[in-house]
Amino acid sequence: MQSRQSDLSFMQMALELASRATIATSPNPKVGCVIVNNGIVIGRGWTQPVGQAHAEVQALRDAAAQGHEVSGATAYVTLEPCSHYGSTPPCANALIDAGIVRVLAAVQDANPQVSGRGLAMLSDAGIAVECGLLAEQAREMNLGFFKRMETGKPWVRMKVAASLDGRTALPNGHSQWITAPEARQDGHVWRARADAILTGIGTVLADDPQMSVRGVDVPRQPKKIVLDSHLRISPSARLLQESGATVVCACADVGKQYLLEQAGAEVLCLPDSTGKVNLTELMLELGRRQINELHVEAGAKLNGALIEQGCVDELLIYLAPKLLGNGAGLFDLPELATVDQAKKVVFHEVTQIGETLRILVRFH
Repeated sequence: MQSRQSDLSFMQMALELASRATIATSPNPKVGCVIVNNGIVIGRGWTQPVGQAHAEVQALRDAAAQGHEVSGATAYVTLEPCSHYGSTPPCANALIDAGIVRVLAAVQDANPQVSGRGLAMLSDAGIAVECGLLAEQAREMNLGFFKRMETGKPWVRMKVAASLDGRTALPNGHSQWITAPEARQDGHVWRARADAILTGIGTVLADDPQMSVRGVDVPRQPKKIVLDSHLRISPSARLLQESGATVVCACADVGKQYLLEQAGAEVLCLPDSTGKVNLTELMLELGRRQINELHVEAGAKLNGALIEQGCVDELLIYLAPKLLGNGAGLFDLPELATVDQAKKVVFHEVTQIGETLRILVRFH
């Protein structure tokens, strides 16, 4: 039996392996697995792209490739082994068939097809099972997956870049570049981990952005989503050119819709009672489309609407050491009568990227 300190060390190793799958596995969760026998790591694995092996099977294969016997070994896995047939067979069965005698899972799977069943299968097969070691860290690694499974909606991260006095652009609209190159490159890393990037028609009309990941080696580009209530976007917009996009509107216009579809876009009509896009229904629709993490890069008006309607989980803020004075702000929110009415947030992480501060803020 491993000591508790050894268990922690091996689970931390499994978490590090899971991090290698950050931009390759969605909509599946990112999972790492370490197989240990007599205190020695004999197999390592992490989740492969959809349709390929999960972490446990990768670790078993790694052990076999090195000529190690796994019978009698312990498996450390960052998420409960799956118990159902999806695009691959159940990992719980693979561990049972391999002769694993002890399994430590960091956290129970939130997928209702699994949730507890994988651990029960292992226990029923006579395997010693423990769950909960480094659970918070494991959940953090898959916060989008857990959010979607528990609420039907993706984890929404809103990225903004501003001066120290909270300005995202000058009064004339000029905004390039407020932050330094290192911060802008870091922003692309965050784009890369998202399943989809959302922006508004105001940003498209003003900047004609590509909304793609650049400077990062990625197996796929995130899906692109534009909120455009009245279908003002041009079929020649740059973000429609590479791989199309989903344009979400609030009013049907057959002629405009036809032109956009000819340009490769999907048009989705989700109106609310005020003639704008129904943001809550959009989040549910993205959840149905298996979007785990949604990355928002928009203007103050859409940013404010998303925050006001409770659609945002996290703010990714880049603050440059500059004072711009009058100009565009971060969020267009309703005026408050008292400070007590302010929305409460929590500082999650503060990191310096070159000369820029990167601040992660989460809503209660």
